[in-house]
Amino acid sequence: MKKPIVALIYDFDGTLSPGNMQEFGFIQAVGTTPERFWQMSDELATGQDASNILSYMKMMFDEARRKGIPLKRQDFNDFGRKVELFPGVLEWFKAVRDYGKRKGVTVEHYINSSGLAEIIEGTPIAQEFKRIYACSFIYDEKGEAIWPGVAVDYTAKTQYLFKINKGIMSMRDNKLVNQSQAEDKKRVPFPHMIYFGDGETDVPCMKIVKMWGGHSIGVYNPESEKKKAYAKELLKDGRVNFITPADYTEGGHTYQLTCAIIDKIKADYDLKAFV
Repeated sequence: MKKPIVALIYDFDGTLSPGNMQEFGFIQAVGTTPERFWQMSDELATGQDASNILSYMKMMFDEARRKGIPLKRQDFNDFGRKVELFPGVLEWFKAVRDYGKRKGVTVEHYINSSGLAEIIEGTPIAQEFKRIYACSFIYDEKGEAIWPGVAVDYTAKTQYLFKINKGIMSMRDNKLVNQSQAEDKKRVPFPHMIYFGDGETDVPCMKIVKMWGGHSIGVYNPESEKKKAYAKELLKDGRVNFITPADYTEGGHTYQLTCAIIDKIKADYDLKAFV
């Protein structure tokens, strides 16, 4: 029997990392503070009635230029190496893949983030993902960032669920993703998806995955009562199936919960053979 594919889809900031990725090197390099940087970004978005995502990307561009800091892909990668991760994240992906293998399923990991792909690509976990769907810049002939190439806000995130569903790896594709396809031909059915997120930009994805038979998990920093309270609110409002602390240690609550969901997906898949 063909092995089912189980897709684990993660937000990044606040889900795999305890903060926004810009706060682990970039903001310090341009000589400001996280509070001031995000305040300026929010003021720009509010004043122009603009996208918060495009506003933070412009702030990164403007602040780097003001300080004479080049923004090449390698520079973003270098900042990525400084990004902090929650406990157990480094070992998590292999541990879950190995568990899936023992249970007869193929586990794939994906990023679906409003952060920067170039920074994520510099983290020590970048190679764990089949695809990183995230914001990115366009580069000139010198290799320097000159313009936003992809901006991923809370509604744009939902399109990548459908790309994973149909096995489309391209960021720019807007044709294949909208073509009709029989359910049994889709590479990763929604019931085979597990979505991990922590914040408001994840809510549409959480709702879609849950509504279509998948499993959405609200992740929270156990050191933040505010984050924990928000996760409880997501659960109460029916946005997620489960909530769990952001501790990815093998054998911990998040690991056990994920393994239980994989067991259920495999059991449901096997039962279809009797229909």
